[in-house]
Amino acid sequence: MAGNLTRDEARERARLLEVESYEVALDLTEGDERFESVTTVRFTCTRPGASTFVDLHGAHVRKVTLNGRDLDVSAYDADKGRFPLPDLAQSNELLVDADCTYMRTGEGLHRFVDPVDQKVYLHSQFETADAHRMYACFDQPDLKAAFQLTVLAPADWEVVSNAAPSEVAELAEEGGRHGGVQAARRWVFPATAAISTYITALVAGPYHKVTAEHDGIPLGVYCRASLAEHLDADNILEVTRQGFDFFHRVFGVRYPFGKYDQLFVPEFNAGAMENAGCVTFLEDYVFRSRVTDAVVERRAETILHEMAHMWFGDLVTMRWWDDLWLNESFATYMSVLAQAEATRWGKGAWTTFANVEKAWAYRQDQLPSTHPIAADIPDMQAVEVNFDGITYAKGASVLKQLVAYVGLDNFLAGVRDYFAEHAWGNTELKDLLNALERTSGRDLSSWSKEWLETAWVNTLRPSFEVSDGRFTSFEVLQEAPADYPTLRSHRVAIGLYSLADGVLTRTKRVELDVVGARTAVPELVGEEQPDLVLVNDDDLTYAKIRLDERSLRTLVDGGIAAFTESLPRALCWSAAWDMTRDGEMSTRDYVKLVVSGAGTVSDITVLQAVLRQARMAVQQYADPAWQAEGLALLAGELRGLLRSAEPGSDHQLAFLQAFAPVATSGEDLELLQGILDGSSVPEGLAVDADLRWTLVHALVSGGRLGEDDIEAELRRDPTATGERSAALCRAAVPTAEAKAAAWERIIGGQLANHIARTTIAGFQDPHHTDLLAPYRDRFFAEVGRIYKEWTFDQAQTFAVGCFPSLLIEEATVRAAEDFLAGEQPPQALRRMILEGADGVSRALRNRAKDAASA
Repeated sequence: MAGNLTRDEARERARLLEVESYEVALDLTEGDERFESVTTVRFTCTRPGASTFVDLHGAHVRKVTLNGRDLDVSAYDADKGRFPLPDLAQSNELLVDADCTYMRTGEGLHRFVDPVDQKVYLHSQFETADAHRMYACFDQPDLKAAFQLTVLAPADWEVVSNAAPSEVAELAEEGGRHGGVQAARRWVFPATAAISTYITALVAGPYHKVTAEHDGIPLGVYCRASLAEHLDADNILEVTRQGFDFFHRVFGVRYPFGKYDQLFVPEFNAGAMENAGCVTFLEDYVFRSRVTDAVVERRAETILHEMAHMWFGDLVTMRWWDDLWLNESFATYMSVLAQAEATRWGKGAWTTFANVEKAWAYRQDQLPSTHPIAADIPDMQAVEVNFDGITYAKGASVLKQLVAYVGLDNFLAGVRDYFAEHAWGNTELKDLLNALERTSGRDLSSWSKEWLETAWVNTLRPSFEVSDGRFTSFEVLQEAPADYPTLRSHRVAIGLYSLADGVLTRTKRVELDVVGARTAVPELVGEEQPDLVLVNDDDLTYAKIRLDERSLRTLVDGGIAAFTESLPRALCWSAAWDMTRDGEMSTRDYVKLVVSGAGTVSDITVLQAVLRQARMAVQQYADPAWQAEGLALLAGELRGLLRSAEPGSDHQLAFLQAFAPVATSGEDLELLQGILDGSSVPEGLAVDADLRWTLVHALVSGGRLGEDDIEAELRRDPTATGERSAALCRAAVPTAEAKAAAWERIIGGQLANHIARTTIAGFQDPHHTDLLAPYRDRFFAEVGRIYKEWTFDQAQTFAVGCFPSLLIEEATVRAAEDFLAGEQPPQALRRMILEGADGVSRALRNRAKDAASA
């Protein structure tokens, strides 16, 4: 994010201007640091004579002309990324001629050189406000305009933008302004309809492409040439076709952007980005090695999420970032609905949602930085930290709850009305609520206040009395902390499950509205007490649920393995994890639950999530006196599961991927060494490039391999992924010298975005926290400077990734408090530090709970 536009500035500029069009001409043939950018903007002004500014960041400005009048280029404020525009006319034409800067941080126009073949690849990433790193513009979502692009590029490149090119002309031996001479092609892209600047796009380079067509829509799938052999375009296109058919049916509006290209680009900062007709994806979604179906499912959800954005976000766009949730919550909910209704994952998509997305939401919603779904966003720095579990996952969970309240048909009818009324425009929360109220016949004002305009998550727990084995009373208790006291209306189902012949089966289900602190459930009075009571069965609402003592004991004693359905099992896993995080269940009991039940989890996404949580629990929440025993317990179970897994199965791969990070004993490391060198590979296991790096990383951390082994592996895999993996492993070498070298690389600020992230991940090794102790003070000495000097995304990577979260001591919390009190950092950085300190405080509480249970 370049600059820091405030909401008040954006509102004033929107009142003043109406932007008609951008004509942008780029020359990408003139070097590896800068590119020529010439922009013509046509716009009107409601108050002739007024002044405003145009956004342009990191540029060398050669010439600025407003209505035929040359402006003084020395007026350019490079620090703020703004050029003042005085004395506007009613109708205006602005020309800005500049050289802009290629980025290596994943923001603006990012430039990457493939280590395999030295070919250059470019991609843009403009959300939230980085379009003005590539061209001069009024970079805010409610100043929509037509976007026309012309690009001069090397002759062997593909160039992709929001529209299909109208002309591609060969220009042999083209000479540039700065003396560059090479064969080139000029790509001319016709003007789009009115769209926001942050969804304009450019991707360029010698990309490999696969083309197809569906329902009259031209489709393209792109990746780097060196990854072409790994591109499973058929699967990507299958999900794409299923998505278009589903969204056309439920939205009632045709896809509005002509062609639809999906581009898998290197060093991408996010999972994907919904550029209109030109969607960019994290390149890791091109699978060069074997992955489990959980990863394929996640890619499908991402494809559908970005496709949903073509309507939610691109066709109809939030007016300001306060309503970012209008984009992200809806895209998340609709992508899972599409996955459940239109793809092979079926209803299992909701199981994944319950176990993965909602876990993210519950964690985020209990941090000191929690905020309402409809958030208060005073400036761009505030929105950058709001791409979080509340905006995505909590918002989608609340929409799922709303659908249970008003009915799916009424909900979708309201969505269709919303699109019809606001196509190509900008909206606020009230616009959506008005549409849903009309079609559902319900007043949603109280629902909005409860769910969208307040923060935190409620806890629901059963409370009952039993006589002669039957309930004599049954209530659902709803809790909220004093700081966030809202008690909400919840539509829930309560399921009673009993064990018979080794199977945990639902014997009764009651659906009701839970309102207030206590809600009686008379339908359950007289029912036999089952082995397990599941509040929020079928996952209708957004709330943490608690298990009564008998239900919890049923699960810990092996009942978690006795479910026949995946969703109630996932909900019980989630409840147990929430109870562990909240200190109501000891870490050792949670780990024992995982050990008793992991081998019976058929859903691979749930399995991998549970195994990740168990590892985190041992490493961060366990009493240090029990930690070694806990790691051994977990590693021993995973070793046995790996041995007995079906050869070549997803479970076999998942068990090994979970085993490697907890392998610390000599026996465990010998097993990993044998798999790596080929002497003891489990039957059916493909030891491919990515799995080899997983093994090398574990063996480096365990002290079995060193720098020479890392370099040898990199020679074996001299790819971009290999370079990232080598950076991870170098930083994980368990010596003070290696940590010091990694730290210097990190704070030097010269690492490309993905190399920086993997270096930080290797540095923060949970097996060697003693080596991290010197870096607590160094972190707090550097983070303020880095936040001021680096781009936002890189600074956030450092502030979150290098926070001393593994130094689980009161001294870490005090150091964070001292930094906040002494430095008074900007709000966004303050939030990151608060979140880090909160994680350490939670771990300290949970360690005390675990110790007390010994």
